[in-house]
Amino acid sequence: MKNTLLVCLFLLPSVLLAQTKSNSLKINQQRILTRLLELSKFGELPNGGIGRVAYSKADLEGRAYFIGLMKKAGLAVTIDYAGNIIGRRKGKNPTLKPIAFGSHIDSVPNGGNYDGPVGSISGLELIETLNENNIVTEHPLELIIFANEEGGTVGSGAMIGKITTAALKLVTQSGLTIADGIRTIGGNPDSLSRVVRKKGDVAAFVELHIEQGGILMTENLQIGVVEGIVGIEHWDATIIGTPNHAGTTPMNARRDALLAAAKLVVALNEVVTSHEGRQVGTVGKLIVEPGAYNVIPGKVVLGVEIRDLSHDKIWQLFHELEAKARDIAKTSETTITFVPSSVGVTPALTAKPIQNKIIGAAKALGFSYRYMQSGAGHDAQEMAQIAPVGMIFIPSVGGISHSPKEFSKGVDIGNGANVLLQTLLALDRE
Repeated sequence: MKNTLLVCLFLLPSVLLAQTKSNSLKINQQRILTRLLELSKFGELPNGGIGRVAYSKADLEGRAYFIGLMKKAGLAVTIDYAGNIIGRRKGKNPTLKPIAFGSHIDSVPNGGNYDGPVGSISGLELIETLNENNIVTEHPLELIIFANEEGGTVGSGAMIGKITTAALKLVTQSGLTIADGIRTIGGNPDSLSRVVRKKGDVAAFVELHIEQGGILMTENLQIGVVEGIVGIEHWDATIIGTPNHAGTTPMNARRDALLAAAKLVVALNEVVTSHEGRQVGTVGKLIVEPGAYNVIPGKVVLGVEIRDLSHDKIWQLFHELEAKARDIAKTSETTITFVPSSVGVTPALTAKPIQNKIIGAAKALGFSYRYMQSGAGHDAQEMAQIAPVGMIFIPSVGGISHSPKEFSKGVDIGNGANVLLQTLLALDRE
């Protein structure tokens, strides 16, 4: 017993020293910004935007650039059958499951250079910071650059086994099907089953991302602690009236499908705003038939979308909208039917213990923060099906994203990368 106590007393200062050293680590902000600029050259457009859509020539070039950086940082780099780039760094304890982090580098057409690359390059910077300070984590680490996030989280979706044969036939912005695109970047769509990871295969996954909204900037806050990524449901609402001559049909004798549709748009806004919370509802699609100046619309199709962190709340709001639609149909002498989309997105809550570690890191670094939800989809949403996940948001200037004007300040990117580093070190100490 006495000898054991002496050993513990001997080891305690070294443990505390190691933790103190970890807490004092700082990433190289300028190196991140330089690499963001270098990556932006692949797919750069004349208007300053980025056209690095998945499976395109620019995507291939950007991936090659990033793979080179990963190898230079000493990572063991592989491309899985879905085309995900995975860089692995050994840990002290090979029996432990890996702690994973990363994002994507593909863009939307005419997009910006921060959505995806900030998290990807910051993840690489984390590895290099550990290398430069001779720190080896207990867990293995995996930096994952997911393939085709913007085209439907294809790479991360494959990792949880959700990419169907039908999905592989879909044509992407590159002009290639998903299957052919996966082949182009070094994957094999016929072997996607070998990409799938089970619950427990990953110790944790953390993603750093720009907010893509204006909350943090408006409130002058530095870090967003994401509570979850919203679920999304779509419906096509079809309104049937009677097409008729616009000049000869009196106003009180019309069965105008577009007028009923307009009332339905207002009704959605009333339903969504009548509840406390951060749910959102949108009509983003409108098809009017026959679509002529001199014909009263006889048919309208609306694209209805509702998003929230609660699956039950989404459907509660929809059922309230249905009730209003019945009243609108009755008073307008039209029929209104709803057909749900076959592809809904399930809400994904982040893990409370990881949220707490993100907050702990933000506090230790002196950064202001707030809880928030993500209204956009991310790879972390898929990874939440197989592992505890966390997400860190940094401010987006003007709340602009998916645009050439997308921008985050260097200091905010550096803050986020430092929070990511300290969060992962805290996870590793568990």
